[in-house]
Amino acid sequence: MGKLALAAKITHVPSLYLSELDGPHKGCRQAAIDGHVEIGRRCRELGVDTIVVFDTHWLVNSGYHVNCAEHFEGVYTSNELPHFISNMSYACPGNPRLGRLMAEAATAAGVHTRAHEHTSLPLEYGTLVPMRYMNGDQHFKAVAVSALCTVHDLADSVRLGAAMRRAVEERYDGTVAFFASGSLSHRFAQNGVAEQFMHRIWSPFLETVDRAVIDMWQRGDWKTFCAMLPEYAEKCHGEGFMHDTAMLMGVLGGEDYRGRAEVITPYFPSSGTGQINVVFPV
Repeated sequence: MGKLALAAKITHVPSLYLSELDGPHKGCRQAAIDGHVEIGRRCRELGVDTIVVFDTHWLVNSGYHVNCAEHFEGVYTSNELPHFISNMSYACPGNPRLGRLMAEAATAAGVHTRAHEHTSLPLEYGTLVPMRYMNGDQHFKAVAVSALCTVHDLADSVRLGAAMRRAVEERYDGTVAFFASGSLSHRFAQNGVAEQFMHRIWSPFLETVDRAVIDMWQRGDWKTFCAMLPEYAEKCHGEGFMHDTAMLMGVLGGEDYRGRAEVITPYFPSSGTGQINVVFPV
């Protein structure tokens, strides 16, 4: 049946868009943009038709949700950082069938998930920013999964990811990539000093833990990483409480995964947070 072709943890920092614009920060995130372009190129080479994004900017307070409208189009301004992303146009086809299949599989696995096909729900910038650089020509369909889960268990998110992979492989006729769209540590710079931290991490502790995690990924020490994920998410201010990462671990097989991560864009700080583009072999 279907195939999982590529999995990745990706950055979506709004300074990627700022990096395009004339001004003092022009070009500052070119390496991350280039990383997105490379991941998109690999998806094309592998025959991917749909990218599923675990989006840590889609906040939900109950249940799990899939945005699988037929088509997405509009003009986006970030309500969090309107001085970074303002009036950014976007257009992207969706995949209602895949969204329904994944929601059904997750629900059958005991993680109640709703698919939203006929909806006015917009995409959030955890999806829009990477799609801008990977999918400007609308080559890929996109499906977004809520991953800023405020009252949810990480273990349920792992089960959701595993079920969604099964849906692809057992019920879908196509080729899919899964992306966890979120940072490593995510402690934003304190208000009033944000400019000083545009290219800095908030604290040496956060960078030390982030780099230790990247080392685990590159060595394939998934047992250690999966065991520490809940505490890492808590003590390092994980974006979306790191539900995107838990979902991706479910897709990959959790502590039984045997791949070794390939860093596409090396670790970089942004507004106090820790960022990376990294591919996980499947």
